[in-house]
Amino acid sequence: MRPYERNPAAIYAQSFATVRAEARLDRFDPAMQAVAIRLIHACGMVDVADRLAFSPRAAEIGRAALRDGAPVICDCEMVAAGVIGRSLPAGNEVLVTLNDPRVAGLAGTLRTTRSAAATELWRDRLAGAVVAIGNAPTALFHLLEMIEAGGPVPALILGFPVGFVGAAESKAELAARPRGAEFIALRGRRGGSAMAAAAVNALAAGLPGEGVAALAVAADDSGDGGGS
Repeated sequence: MRPYERNPAAIYAQSFATVRAEARLDRFDPAMQAVAIRLIHACGMVDVADRLAFSPRAAEIGRAALRDGAPVICDCEMVAAGVIGRSLPAGNEVLVTLNDPRVAGLAGTLRTTRSAAATELWRDRLAGAVVAIGNAPTALFHLLEMIEAGGPVPALILGFPVGFVGAAESKAELAARPRGAEFIALRGRRGGSAMAAAAVNALAAGLPGEGVAALAVAADDSGDGGGS
């Protein structure tokens, strides 16, 4: 057996050092850089940094929402399973409605997918929430339709639906017209539950071994940043 690293802290440190060496991170402020690094760490593809679209205050607003107790609303159980509950700063509720017994009937009535119909059950928790979509483009499209029709506006939308039908288009719509919400999205077909959860974890706790306190210090040193 070839030798391999066994120390968790050393594994994280080496992984993040590799990302910093290979990815183009200079356009991100410290909080957004932590999100980008965790996203790359979750998928192993450094070019993800070049494909991220985000509103200038997305990471800042997302972190503040979590500190203030905002729920994390997920489009599927896999996203929720990837959120590290012990790292959430206010014991935040992690909510998934996809398997609610009302969803199948709603999908039939609305003539849409179960994932899209499930977003209808978010309405009473949506204002100021952090929404993490890592599976269904139809969930992101329907969420944007709800907001446009006068529905509650979340603090932050993490747009990481994946696939060949609607994924790129839903994220392009989010980036072009976020309807008053802050957003972070991965342009194109790529995405997935692991990446959506990684974005939540970065906002909640920064990087393992570095944490959110390091982001505050880095922000003081760096001045203003951001952009998409």
